[in-house]
Amino acid sequence: MQRTRIDLAQLATVDNLALAASKAAAGKRQRREVARFFAQFDESVARLRRDILAAAVPYGEYRRFLIHDPKKRLIHAACFADRVLHHAIMNLAEPVFERTLVPSSYACRPGLGVHRAIRQVQAGLRRFPWYAEVDVDAYFPSIDHAILKRLLARRFKGADFLALLGRIVASCPAAPGRGLPIGALTSQHFANHYLDGADRFLLDHQRVRAHVRYMDDIVWWGEDRQSVGQVLAELRAWVQRERRLTLKADAQINRSAQGVTFCGARVWRGALRLTPRKQARYRQGCAQWEAAWADGRIDELALQRGYAAVLAVTRHTDSLSWRKRHLELHPSRYSAQ
Repeated sequence: MQRTRIDLAQLATVDNLALAASKAAAGKRQRREVARFFAQFDESVARLRRDILAAAVPYGEYRRFLIHDPKKRLIHAACFADRVLHHAIMNLAEPVFERTLVPSSYACRPGLGVHRAIRQVQAGLRRFPWYAEVDVDAYFPSIDHAILKRLLARRFKGADFLALLGRIVASCPAAPGRGLPIGALTSQHFANHYLDGADRFLLDHQRVRAHVRYMDDIVWWGEDRQSVGQVLAELRAWVQRERRLTLKADAQINRSAQGVTFCGARVWRGALRLTPRKQARYRQGCAQWEAAWADGRIDELALQRGYAAVLAVTRHTDSLSWRKRHLELHPSRYSAQ
């Protein structure tokens, strides 16, 4: 297996760090630490470059907060300098990850993403009679550091670069030797790569007809319930043995004609519907933005932007009639002005 060499000098070029800073700051220029970084841009980049070459990064400073979407998740937001570092790494490493992933893996990939994954699931429902849908129990907190570092060492070479990746992996553990912080760019790519072997296990299996994965959400198809169930048992054993992970107990096996819930959409052969959770998010978002406008906390332009963000939740689904009905039942106070 050919590995790609990345040197710290290559990582720490001014051009690479400037590009990384621009990416890390997208949509966040008004935040205090971002504005401070750019107010002294040359000095900020020079310091980061110096610390990369001296093996003094990551800084490991995280801001922790909880979100409920719908279940409670602990998010770790890295300090801005570390986010620049993460983008600088991925400027060089992302093409390597991209070359290794199978076509039916959709997370963290240019031109793919969740909407295309959902459409591919719909295509699978149309083509094959039975499916299984599973995800990993507590995925990000359960990732094993030693296994992950071994997988990274199969793709990259350069002792200093691999040591840097190792420090990033170890910078925010959920438990000794385990866990990646939800919210870090590197975590997303590392976690996506961590299950690449599961993709290949499924695609090489003689009883699997097709497969889609979005991060740790996995769907595959077979000819009958028995064959799909057999693959599920074998996959459970594989992820436990090879990745020290546990699939959730509530894995679903069903006929494709019954549809499947995947990545926040209810997917049918002939339609894509919003799940009750997505419907609730839409209603809540509309109400929150309108309340902020009615109270004078935002202007009409901000309200329109808020509406656009709420609408984005529904855009990939066949939800027009549902949204019209919602508007009839809950008329917008803004449109009535």
